[in-house]
Amino acid sequence: MARTILVVDDEASILQSLEGILSDEGFESITVKSGTEALEKIEEVMPDLVLLDIWMPGIDGIETLSRIREFYPNVQVIMMSGHGSIETAVKATKMGAYDFIEKPLSLEKLLLSINNALDYNRLEEEIGLLREKDKGKHNIVGSSNAISEMKEQIRIVAPTNAWVLISGDNGTGKELVAHTIHNLSKRGHKSLVEVNCAAIPEELIESELFGHEKGAYTGASTMRKGKFDLAHEGTIFLDEIGDMSLKAQSKTLRILQEQKFERVGGTKTIHVDVRVIAATNKDLEEEIQNGTFRDDLYYRLNVIPIKVPPLRERSDDIPELVSEFVKEFSLSTNIEPKVFSQAAIALLERHDWPGNVRELKNLVERLMIMVPKKVLEAKDIPDPFSRSFDTDKGFETAFMQASFKKAKSGFEKAFIENKLKEFNGNISQTAEAIGIERSNLHKKIKTYGLERFKSK
Repeated sequence: MARTILVVDDEASILQSLEGILSDEGFESITVKSGTEALEKIEEVMPDLVLLDIWMPGIDGIETLSRIREFYPNVQVIMMSGHGSIETAVKATKMGAYDFIEKPLSLEKLLLSINNALDYNRLEEEIGLLREKDKGKHNIVGSSNAISEMKEQIRIVAPTNAWVLISGDNGTGKELVAHTIHNLSKRGHKSLVEVNCAAIPEELIESELFGHEKGAYTGASTMRKGKFDLAHEGTIFLDEIGDMSLKAQSKTLRILQEQKFERVGGTKTIHVDVRVIAATNKDLEEEIQNGTFRDDLYYRLNVIPIKVPPLRERSDDIPELVSEFVKEFSLSTNIEPKVFSQAAIALLERHDWPGNVRELKNLVERLMIMVPKKVLEAKDIPDPFSRSFDTDKGFETAFMQASFKKAKSGFEKAFIENKLKEFNGNISQTAEAIGIERSNLHKKIKTYGLERFKSK
């Protein structure tokens, strides 16, 4: 599709000339003679680029540029003038003009500037789409009480500059929480720089966090910015902070307190403005007692604590999570989406999930790849995810569950399984004995994967 360029000039000869040139170059051109007409035409056709003369009757080019930037910030503007000055060019550029070209126009310069402006616009659009895609990728899925409370905490703290300490088991989604806080903050348009504290060797921690100057040590052939430098005006995410050595903790605490540092091998003090989000799967208070974590660093980081609940405490979210993972994996691999039956979901809801959300996501991907059917049944769920309560231990296990929902589900399954055995799998006799409708019993048998106890 041809890009649309609006030409604004009060000289008819220039309009005619530019219209012909742009048409020859494959652009769709529209011409108007005043700033007022230009603003009306932009609202009507929303061009990709505006070529705008400065000296015109009525509102001049500078005023027109000001209104374009205010109301149509995504439209690129190239200014033209036969009476230009450096002062005017600088003013136009500061107001948001992409370029300033003097008359008489050089065809080569004009086309180069137009193509550069359109390329810049395209890149801006792509970056915007990538940011939106990135935000979508970091949506927190779930509506259980536990996850709803956490979302509310994030909503409150995200717009502030408060530091956050995220805790939770491995695989619960601590990184996802950090990204969400950053994206919802006033720093969301800046960088979120991640530091895996567990992966940095102690001898390289200073270089990694603060950067180094050229020649600071053997192999330092160029100057390198550190993580704090890269996160300036944005957010730094210190993941697995509990695995950082005591020596590294000491150096990190200093920069957190002062927000300034010197690169390795350098003498210049660099000041930064960063928001700090840290995460850990450890009990840091216990680590302090064990002498493996500094208490002053803990109190510095623990301004707003957020606990990410394990999946076993939010099993209500499993249907939503499965649906999201199916959609996500299908889009990324072009594999046809699949549906998990109610019985399959019921099995997943009863699993303890020691690997949490990450473990569930991996299972969904495995089933999407390995099971050719469109609808996944309970029998398609592999061990250990398909292990149900042993009948003899079902009641005892139900009492051991952390939530009422799981206990109720465990008791109901064990009860029905026991009664089916008692009546040799006869559905009618079992339904009558326990006082429920036959059709309702059929549904529960399917939900709990007890078809093997039905009489033939």
